[in-house]
Order: sequence, then structure tokens, then C-alpha cells
Amino acid sequence: MTFFYSRKFISRQTVPQVNIDILKKRFDAYLRIEKGLSQNTAASYCRDVEHLLQFASDNGKSASDITRHDLELFLGTLHDLGIAPRSQARIISGIKSFYKFLKMEGVIDVNPTQLLPAPRLGRHLPEVLTIDEIDSMIACIDLSKPQGQRNRAIIEVLYGCGLRVSELVELRMSQIFEQEEYITVIGKGDKQRLVPISQEALEQINLYLEQTRSNQVAKRGCEDILFLNRRGNRLTRVMIFYIVKELCELAGIRKTVSPHTLRHSFATHLLEGGANLRAIQQMLGHESIETTEIYLHIDRSTLRQEILTHHPRNKMHNS
Repeated sequence: MTFFYSRKFISRQTVPQVNIDILKKRFDAYLRIEKGLSQNTAASYCRDVEHLLQFASDNGKSASDITRHDLELFLGTLHDLGIAPRSQARIISGIKSFYKFLKMEGVIDVNPTQLLPAPRLGRHLPEVLTIDEIDSMIACIDLSKPQGQRNRAIIEVLYGCGLRVSELVELRMSQIFEQEEYITVIGKGDKQRLVPISQEALEQINLYLEQTRSNQVAKRGCEDILFLNRRGNRLTRVMIFYIVKELCELAGIRKTVSPHTLRHSFATHLLEGGANLRAIQQMLGHESIETTEIYLHIDRSTLRQEILTHHPRNKMHNS
């Protein structure tokens, strides 16, 4: 079917046959030509719409079927993933522009985003660090100190895998599968999940194991624990908080930062890079996974490709 640019040729009857890719291209042209947005802003808006359409598709809906309730569920998912409020606001702006475009084109009769509220830009979630800020933190680590390489590995794992602090301090050497480039993580409710780990993080872990961990005498019960303190005990949550805060101060970062900020940064940077929401949910452990055997039904290659393609630490390592 020929798709005419003129809006008068579009009707509710023709919409189901319209190729969604063509519709997205027309939306991109609308943003850049009619609204005068920069190429980067238009690309961000289009990427935000991609996330929504994927979310809708996962729930058996098309763009024209989405209701305000669906949008609220989508935004709730973003909040649960730890996406920063400012990023949520940007996403809402892009989605509102998309549905304004659809209504002008005659694709929909009612705009479901008309009364959609923007998230409060308060302190409900920790702030998200930029890639440059994370690099600055790493640059401030003194590798000449005994615990320097350990701290470097800790930051890479927190940010590169999106772990909770409780998951990090309990991470064991036997849970690292270097050849497959995965780690198994014990999350809330003792549920296990597989998380891809970058080559950069693996390299920093190996340096820590060679330089520090192999020379330590672990306390009883901590023989398999990856990150230990100077006395051979597992690190506490408070100690991880102290490490992150000190690095932020040294890097001149004035934001309110905690170790969980790195987890939020992990999710936000993946989303901004174009990763699939479902893949991010799996990596963060937000789906109910009762046993390790369930992972047999997960497409591991696709999950790994999401983090290899979209996480900035992998892009840096492969450049």
C-alpha cells in the first residue's frame, strides 16, 4: 500500500496497515522539520517511543491501542527500574510529542497523554551519575594503596552489573564465570539470576585477585567471598558506602550519591543507550525468578547482547 505524506489521506481504517517503521520515520521528520528540534533531541524522543512501543508489544498492544492506564504502567516500570526523574520527564515529553503527532495525523481520536502528569523532580530517587563522573571517580582511585585495585573492581562491578550493595558484598568467586562472561547473583528472597559482566570488570577483578586477594588469609566462612577487607572478612554495606562517598568527594562530585546511585546509573545509561526494558528488568532482578532452572528458558545470548551493545563500559573497552 502506498503511504502518502499528506495528512488528509490517513484515516482510522488505514492505520492498521501502515508500517510502524514508516510512521516512526515520519515522526522523526515531524520533530526535526516542523518542531525544529536538534538531531540529538529528535533521536532521543524516537528512542523513547521505541521503548514504549516495545512495552506495548510485550502486552499485546499497538501504538493506537495504548490507554492512559498503559502509560502509567509503563512509567511505573521506569520508576521501578530506578530511572532518574529527569530522565522520566524527558521520556514523557517524547511520548507526548508522539501522541500529539498521531492525533494530528488522524491515527488516534483521543490523545492518552493529555492528562499524563510528569514525575516530580524531587528526591524520591538518588541522582544519576554521568559517564564522565563515573570515569572521574575511577581516576581518583589510588592504585598504589593496598585496597586500590579492590576498590577499582568494586566500582566496575557495581556500575557494570547494576548490583545491589547486599549482592556485591555477598558475591563469591565461584559465582564468576569468566569464559561465559556472566555472574550468578543472589538477590532479594534468595532468588538467583544471571547477569552479564563486561570484559573491563573481569579484567579489574583478575588484577585484584592477582595483586591482593591471592595474598589474603580469609576468615572462616569467607574463603569464597570475592571482596574482603584487610582482616579477611567480607566488606560491610557501610564500607561500600564509604568507598563511594570518598571517591565522589575526591572527584568533586556534589550530588547526593550512594552505592545505589551506581545501580540507577547502570539502568539509566542502558535505557538511554537503547537497551530493551525487559532485558534491563532481568539484569536488575525485578522479575520473579523462583529457581535457577528458569534461566534455561531465558535467551542468554540476547540478554548478553543488550549489555554488550548498550552499556558505556563495554563501548569504551571495545573502542
